[in-house]
Amino acid sequence: MLRPSPAELFKSSLKAIFKNKSRTILTSLGIIIGVTSVILLVSIGNGLKSFISEQFESLGSNLIFISPGQIFDKNGQMNRDESSMFIGVTFDQKDIVKLKRNLKSLVSDVVPISQKKVDVKYKKQKENATLIATTYRYSNVRNTKPPTNLGRWFTKQEDAKGSKLAILGFQIAQDLSPHQSLLNRKIVISGKNLRVIGILDKQGSSMGGPDLDNYIYVPYKAGASLTGDKNKIQIINIKSQNKEDIDLVKKKIKKIMLEKYDKDSFSVFDQSQVLSSINTILNTLTIALTGIAAISLVVGGIGIMNIMLVSVSERTREIGLRKAIGASPPAILIQFLFEATILSTFGGLVGIILGSLGTTTINRFFPAKVTLSSILLAFGVSTLVGIIFGVAPAKRASKLSPIEALRYE
Repeated sequence: MLRPSPAELFKSSLKAIFKNKSRTILTSLGIIIGVTSVILLVSIGNGLKSFISEQFESLGSNLIFISPGQIFDKNGQMNRDESSMFIGVTFDQKDIVKLKRNLKSLVSDVVPISQKKVDVKYKKQKENATLIATTYRYSNVRNTKPPTNLGRWFTKQEDAKGSKLAILGFQIAQDLSPHQSLLNRKIVISGKNLRVIGILDKQGSSMGGPDLDNYIYVPYKAGASLTGDKNKIQIINIKSQNKEDIDLVKKKIKKIMLEKYDKDSFSVFDQSQVLSSINTILNTLTIALTGIAAISLVVGGIGIMNIMLVSVSERTREIGLRKAIGASPPAILIQFLFEATILSTFGGLVGIILGSLGTTTINRFFPAKVTLSSILLAFGVSTLVGIIFGVAPAKRASKLSPIEALRYE
């Protein structure tokens, strides 16, 4: 008997596998479930990272934040101890003046933000919203402007006078008046009338935080008169003129703030720090969930090994006959390895298709993104599972004695 080529062995393996199609599908089911789960989970992780990156870009560029409390722990990760976050000092206008004076050659904007939950009314409709008191420069720093057909931001002069003006987030505008635009109409906050001069596009939640569509923006002085907090600033946004200077600016800010505040009472950080911390959490979560899903691949591999051992028993006489007419143990070994690998690869391909289709469906409701690397990883792992779990049955088949095999009933 001539030694069969790898191509001939591959063809023989395909015939043997697809002789019993229902068995093939059931055997591959564990691999299909495992690969589908891995593709879905990795895609959701990738989609979330892309979504968060886009959210950061939409906030503006070269941003540095000063906030009360300790936002990051000693390892540079976002602090999970809520008692240490956003709790501590409140800043004031003297801090803004000092920062502007000392950083004027390095930064383009220093913007104070004071926020508070308020009740807002329009006619008989009453809703809760977050009032953001800030300056006219906020719109430039945070890329927040109403569309041209939905009004404008307040001007420098209106900001200086503390004009009773408001820019509404998308959702609060809808809640107050579902069927009529509030542009140029008056709303009531703390018993005072404010004229709506702008309505923002839908923004959603920023980085899993508060709903930006429920914000109402007013000039800083107007906000102070509405809330009674005339000199309290919760957060300071600073825009560096150059990305390369961000670390230098942060050092200078810390030095300035330490002249007045304790080092543990405030945090100075930039967008990249927050993004890096969130991505670390997402990566850890994705790996953990993918590891759990990968258990299905191991179960699928065990299923392939068991069915291949059954196949060896069923085809003992066939193996003995082939050996008797000259088939070598390596040829038998390779054929059974091919069969196990084809089973797992078939399951992997079906899993990739189902996972990709599932990701497309999920992406309509939640950010999800299939990448080439996740597809290649899933394909490679499913193939490797077939090879690993196919070794034992293949070895058993290759070691069968032709005489004993031909006697097998």
